[in-house]
Amino acid sequence: MNIILLLAPFSVLLGLMAVGAFVWSLRSGQYDDIQGAAARILIDDVDADSPGSGTPLADDASETDDQRVEARRQAAP
Repeated sequence: MNIILLLAPFSVLLGLMAVGAFVWSLRSGQYDDIQGAAARILIDDVDADSPGSGTPLADDASETDDQRVEARRQAAP
C-alpha cells in the first residue's frame, strides 16, 4: 500500500511532462503545415531511371518544397 505514495506523484509528474511536451509542440509550430508534409512524402523527388539522378539541378536548389509540390500538382493530368 505504500507504493501508492510513490506512484501517485510519479503519475502526476509524468502527466504534466506530457502536457508540457504538447504545449511546446504547439508553440514551436509542429502542426502548422500538416497537408504539405502529407503531400511531400508521396512525391518522388528524383527519378531513379534517369541518368545522373541523385544530383540536384542548380535551378531546383532555389525552389522550396512547397513550390515543387505545387509545380507537380499543376503538371499532373
